[in-house]
Amino acid sequence: MKKERKAGILLHITSLPGKYGIGSLGKEAYEFVDFLSESNLKLWQILPLTPTGFGDSPYASFASNGLNYYMIDIEQLIEEKLIDKRVVDNLDFGDGKRVDYDKIYKTKTYCLREAFTKFNVNDLDFNNFVMGGFATDYALYMTLKFKFNNKPWYLWPDMYKNYSKEVEELVIKENEIEFLFWVFTQYIFTKQWNKLHYYAQSKNVEIIGDIPLYVSYDSVDVWKYSKYFDLNEAKEMNNVAGCPPDAFSEDGQLWGNPVYNWQTLKEDNYIWWKNRINNTLKYVDILRIDHFRAFDRFYAIKNGSENARHGVWVDGPKFDFFKDILDYKIIAEDLGVIDDGVRTLMKEVKYPGMKILEFAFDGNKNNEHKPSNYEENCVCYTGTHDNMPLYQYVKDIKAANILEYVSDIAKEAVLLDFDIKTNTTEDIVWSIIEMAFRSKAFMTIIPIQDFLCQDGNSRMNLPSNVSTSNWSYRIEKQDLTIELSNRIKRLVEVSNR
Repeated sequence: MKKERKAGILLHITSLPGKYGIGSLGKEAYEFVDFLSESNLKLWQILPLTPTGFGDSPYASFASNGLNYYMIDIEQLIEEKLIDKRVVDNLDFGDGKRVDYDKIYKTKTYCLREAFTKFNVNDLDFNNFVMGGFATDYALYMTLKFKFNNKPWYLWPDMYKNYSKEVEELVIKENEIEFLFWVFTQYIFTKQWNKLHYYAQSKNVEIIGDIPLYVSYDSVDVWKYSKYFDLNEAKEMNNVAGCPPDAFSEDGQLWGNPVYNWQTLKEDNYIWWKNRINNTLKYVDILRIDHFRAFDRFYAIKNGSENARHGVWVDGPKFDFFKDILDYKIIAEDLGVIDDGVRTLMKEVKYPGMKILEFAFDGNKNNEHKPSNYEENCVCYTGTHDNMPLYQYVKDIKAANILEYVSDIAKEAVLLDFDIKTNTTEDIVWSIIEMAFRSKAFMTIIPIQDFLCQDGNSRMNLPSNVSTSNWSYRIEKQDLTIELSNRIKRLVEVSNR
């Protein structure tokens, strides 16, 4: 990646404002691109575009190459006369303050089914999309899930549990309309996304996408490509993913995703994984790979374990996986348990890693998240989608530690040649944001919650916790003020971004 100094905002599509219960690819997305452009910001980072799965998480999808139809803009469907506005106005999308996924699931699916009844399935462009096959896996799996009351593949009738080309052809033939409906959702998403993406590019804004490392057990990926996962003959998981105990959790984290059979993937030249990366890069300009450390070694826990205490570290594919994609625009999420193996891999691939300022101020002068320890080839964040918003993080520091904390920040600020303000929590937050901008990191990304100095209620996700508070955060239209834009613009100017 060219090391041009840039900055941007982390805000997922679903968190945009709008009147249909969830952020979409509609006018509010275009207005956000305008806000970025007017603020002289060149980057918009989002979360995975994949359909949400267990716990409404975009990191637990039914299909690693699927696209989340919840984000489809209803206004454009109305303009194209695929759905009547009067029908939409009578639907309950929730109060709009947060995403109500139960209601969105019902209303958005209903809207799209209504639109599909008016759509010309003989349209040449649509037929080319169908024949292109990009949406086949997703549409096939969703057809079967709906056929069997939304159950996962391992609870389907025996005839369908094991994928075969014959089963695929039979399902499509016997359920052609349902199959085409699910392809239609992908087609409409792609059309709307391409328009938005083109608009962002016209405004000199690059979109940073995200690809989860693991997939859900309940997914077309495990059902259709089972040989690439660590399963027994009955297609049950031998081991599951997670991370070991640490200072935050004495039991570790038990994620429950199937881990990969990297030997089989290697024998096929990692084609399934490479397709994931290439397909995602058709939609975004830069790609963040989640849990990058697992390409060196991953933590495997025996299936059925109550916690993650007794897992083992297993070798991943290491540099071999990346040797022919070194020129890709990739950001490596190199957080978590980092050891010499991960550091070696990062040096070999030369992708920029991530530095998190919330992790920086512990008094340790060698802390790699301190700006004074950065190399240029990294991306500086105040926090990620998993972190507590910075305002709440600072506010929660015990009174006994606040002077030490601020002193640590002040030392870094001196090295970056600016004076911090510490009169209020908001002052400290903006000082840390300025530190991110002034740092040596060639890219800086700030979650929108931190620019808005919002408290813990705005947290996007609390890891290892299933709650309606997760993934449901939304901003309001009035949050994106001219005053905020001008303040950001000043930071861009003083930091030469």
